[in-house]
Amino acid sequence: MEGETNLSTILENLNPLLNNGKYVFTKVDSLDLIPFSKILFLFKEQEGITVVLEKHFAEELNLNFSYVASWITLEVHSSLAAVGLTAAFSQALGKANISCNVVAAYLHDHIFVDENDAQKAMDVLLKLKEENKKHL
Repeated sequence: MEGETNLSTILENLNPLLNNGKYVFTKVDSLDLIPFSKILFLFKEQEGITVVLEKHFAEELNLNFSYVASWITLEVHSSLAAVGLTAAFSQALGKANISCNVVAAYLHDHIFVDENDAQKAMDVLLKLKEENKKHL
């Protein structure tokens, strides 16, 4: 399964899902003290390792963080080679003054927004989906 590449089809099937929980981004130098089962995702950068995990796990592990996010999954299986999806939803969220942090995984795109903007972001994404249907 390679995923959908047609932007109109992707937007038509966007199906944003607001996942339960609150998530934080933290930077660590080592993963030694973080159980792998608690990590949602990680990214190794030159300056350290960015780890995203549920807020309560970060608090239990005494990790520093400053941003608490809600996690939205776009349930459509978009191809990693699809063009324009990130631009479409980030532009729509930006117009609504919502910051977004995006992770593209193999099957789906995932958007992290400030916890206070979660419902507003969902409304924007659902509106983007509906506006696309009108243009088909």
